[in-house]
Amino acid sequence: MTRPGRPQAGKPAGQRTPAPGQAEAGRKAKTGGKVVPARERMLRLFFGLPLPEAVSGELATAQARLTSNWRRVEQEQFHLTLAYLPGVPEGRVASLRELGKRLAAEAAPLTLRLRGTGYHPNVGSPRVWFVKVEGEGLAELAARLAAELDALGFPVEGKFQPHVTLARKKGPAPRLPPLSFAQEWEAGQVSLIHTFLPRDKTGPVYDTVSRFHLTGSAPLTASTTASAIASDGPAPSEE
Repeated sequence: MTRPGRPQAGKPAGQRTPAPGQAEAGRKAKTGGKVVPARERMLRLFFGLPLPEAVSGELATAQARLTSNWRRVEQEQFHLTLAYLPGVPEGRVASLRELGKRLAAEAAPLTLRLRGTGYHPNVGSPRVWFVKVEGEGLAELAARLAAELDALGFPVEGKFQPHVTLARKKGPAPRLPPLSFAQEWEAGQVSLIHTFLPRDKTGPVYDTVSRFHLTGSAPLTASTTASAIASDGPAPSEE
């Protein structure tokens, strides 16, 4: 029980609990009368091309050769990244959707082919095992997308180097001999994907935000110089 004339524990003498609205008024006074908005949530996103089941199934079969410390990418997560955006304010995702719709209406479906497997880095102990991808118009689509994103204030992280990540290393692990594939398919859809690392998972989780069907009549032309595109080796930024 509190004795008369003695302050309550934890409160200096003479201090009162602010009335509703007083704390907010104090914050306004410290910021020149303006209410500071809460920090906007930042998202990691990428534009990518999903793989058809027949192609992803063939790659999943190849994964069976992996041993020890290699952590396989789940078959349903196989994709080819066109542009990786590590920090997008949640309120600006709509502008990325509009860009995806516009470019998809211009670009024709792409004929893509798997090439051989490789490692990143190629020298020393690798962290990523991947398979290369090629196709006419693929580099131009990525370059046009990167230029449009840059114009919106979203510079793409890393150079475009077409690949599909098959596995990531958890520790010392042997390399597999090079593998080659003959699969070819038509890529008729681009996806905008949110990638995040939940606490109860060991690898990234992909959540599709939007899908854009390629309905144009011809491949896109690149609006950036050819030097902005690299053809070999992975750029596993989203990994």
